[in-house]
Amino acid sequence: MSGMLAELIIYLIMAVLGIMSTIAVYLAIKERDLVKAVVYSALQSSFYAVLYYFLMAPDIVLVYLPVAVGLVPGVLLILISKTERWEKNEAS
Repeated sequence: MSGMLAELIIYLIMAVLGIMSTIAVYLAIKERDLVKAVVYSALQSSFYAVLYYFLMAPDIVLVYLPVAVGLVPGVLLILISKTERWEKNEAS
């Protein structure tokens, strides 16, 4: 019984992480401030990394964390600093 409860808790945590990552993706898409969008994207990547850990793929986590949470947002922030921070309105 205890094993089933632990497995159920892990599945619930994975479901919550999946929902939170979906929310982070939505916020990244809708955000007009590009820096905040990069932060939401890094947050989504962090949720995915934890999901990979729960799915017993620690080798993927060890590669995914530095690249998706560190390197890609860092490069995007450097690129944003070379341009404008705010997305322009397409309607005007």
